[in-house]
Amino acid sequence: MKTTNLSAMTPLLALKLVMVAALWGGTFIAGRILAQSLPLMTAAFSRFFVASILLVLVAVKMEGKLPRLNLQQMLLSAVLGFTGIFLYNIFFFSALAKVPAGRTSLFVSLTPIVTAILAGYIFSERLGLRRWIGIAVALIGAIVVITRGDLIGGITDISQSLGLGELMMLGAVFSWAIYTLISRKILETLSPIVATTYGTLWGFLFLSIGAIGEFKDIDWMLLDWHVWSSVFYLGAFGTVLAFIWYYQGIQAVGPSRTAIFTNLVPAFGVLFSVVLLGEPILISMVVGGIIAVLGVSLVNKK
Repeated sequence: MKTTNLSAMTPLLALKLVMVAALWGGTFIAGRILAQSLPLMTAAFSRFFVASILLVLVAVKMEGKLPRLNLQQMLLSAVLGFTGIFLYNIFFFSALAKVPAGRTSLFVSLTPIVTAILAGYIFSERLGLRRWIGIAVALIGAIVVITRGDLIGGITDISQSLGLGELMMLGAVFSWAIYTLISRKILETLSPIVATTYGTLWGFLFLSIGAIGEFKDIDWMLLDWHVWSSVFYLGAFGTVLAFIWYYQGIQAVGPSRTAIFTNLVPAFGVLFSVVLLGEPILISMVVGGIIAVLGVSLVNKK
């Protein structure tokens, strides 16, 4: 199978993908708040209720109107919605309801590896030794951050206590890897904003079916501003803005090189927990963050 000719990583695109990692780092804090305040389906439904409205408005402004999809595009966008929106968020909120945000964010570091392996199998995409080394380096950096520098103790602790929450996050990793690869196919005929919008609308439809039954058990008046601000952040920034930039990365440099930036998500997650939750800054955060950045740079070096 022939691979698509992809352009070089520009500084602007690299900055956008770093910002995507930062925005997604914040979703673990906002998601933790929602997971402890709302039922599973309703938490995901709320996120994409906001995202769907904003995406339609942005798409219409940028494209003039939402184009009518052919059958193949419709099916691909439905699969996008099912994997990257419906399944991912079911796994994501299930994990955050059972496991602390910092612990779940560690599993995000597995996404580039899973994506690269699947890309090699499906698209015959070859990264080469240098980029595989870059993936490994970025993964090590992320682990240093999350385990606070105790690599052996942190990894041993995780391996000995894989519960339902951890398994849910592994499901999220595989769902996102599949979503990333399918995105490459649909971006051959659709713009990033149109593909994002249709995928989100499909995912929102799937989530709505499951959330309807939960509404009657929620006292909406008791939800405080933390919940509502988390809903808006997840919908507007963690979904709309981040998804559009992520799609632009896939379109420009391919799924494997785009997914490597998710290794920065745990570092940002820990940083935000320091700023927002008052946790101390550790030397392991600085060292691990630098290692992760070096790994990302190695993967995307010309």
